[in-house]
Amino acid sequence: MTDDWLTERFEAHRTHLHDVAYRMLGSTAEADDAVQEAWLRLDRTDSDEIDNLGGWLTTVVARVSLNMLRSRRTRRESALDETVEPQLTRLPDPIVTRIDAPDPEEAAVLADSVGVALLVVLDQLTPSERLAFVLHDLFGVPFEEIAPIVGRSHDATRQLASRARRRVRGAAPAPDRDSARQREVVDAFFAAARGGDLARLVAALDPDVVLNVDYGPLAGGASTFRGAETVASRALMFAEPRRISHPVLVNGAPAVINTVDGKVIGIMAFTVVDGRITEIDTYGEPALLERVAALVP
Repeated sequence: MTDDWLTERFEAHRTHLHDVAYRMLGSTAEADDAVQEAWLRLDRTDSDEIDNLGGWLTTVVARVSLNMLRSRRTRRESALDETVEPQLTRLPDPIVTRIDAPDPEEAAVLADSVGVALLVVLDQLTPSERLAFVLHDLFGVPFEEIAPIVGRSHDATRQLASRARRRVRGAAPAPDRDSARQREVVDAFFAAARGGDLARLVAALDPDVVLNVDYGPLAGGASTFRGAETVASRALMFAEPRRISHPVLVNGAPAVINTVDGKVIGIMAFTVVDGRITEIDTYGEPALLERVAALVP
C-alpha cells in the first residue's frame, strides 16, 4: 500500500476526526494535536489489518482526547484542590465566521452540536462522561464501541452518557432555531446598552443569565458573573460611542467583534433561548483578537 494512498484515505477522515476532537476538548490546537497523533499511529500500523479505517481512527482520536482530558482535569484539581465540580478556568476556543458564511440551517445545526454554552457545560463533566456523550449523542457511535475506550461495561457506559445527558439538558438548553430572531434579541441588547437603558437590558436577559469573561491565561483565565441585573450593569459599558459591534457567528450562534477606533478589543458570543439571552461568552485574549481582525470590514 503506497504512502500517498494511505495519506489520501486519512485526509478523507480529517474533518470528521477534528470535529470529534474539538467537541471532546473545546480547543482547536489540542484537536489538531489529537488528529496528528492519530496519523502518527496509523503510519506505524499495518493498515491492511484495519477493516474499518474511519472507526479505527475515531477510536484513536477518542482515546487520545480522553487522555488529554484526564491530564487536564488532574492539573486543574491539583491547582484548585477541587475533585468534584471543577470551575470554569477558560472558555472553549471559538470558531468565528462571517455572518454570511453558512446558511441558516447549517448555523443552527452547528450551534446545537458545538455551541459555546454546550462546550462550557461539557467541560464540567468527567472525562468519561464527556466521551460517552460526545461519541454517542453527537456522533452516533454505539455503546459497545465506546465501552472499551472508557474501560467500562456496556451498561455502565450507557449510564455515563445518560448522566451526562441529564446534566447537559439541565444546564445547556437548546438555543432558538430562528437565527434571525436570535440576532434581533442580540441587537436589542446592544441598543439598550448604547442607550444606557438598564430596564431594557434586563428585559433582554434571562433572569439566570451567565456572563463568562476570558482574557486568556496571562490575565488569570475566565471569570463568571450571574443574574440579569449583574450582567446588565456590566453591559452598560457599551454606551461608549466609539465602540462598534460587528456581527459575526461564533460556533454558529450570533456574536459580535467589538472595535474601538478600528482596533479589535473583544468578541462576544450569545446563546438565546425562548427569546432571551441565557449566556454571554466574552473573549479578550490578544492572540485570538489578532486572528479575527481580518473578519472586521
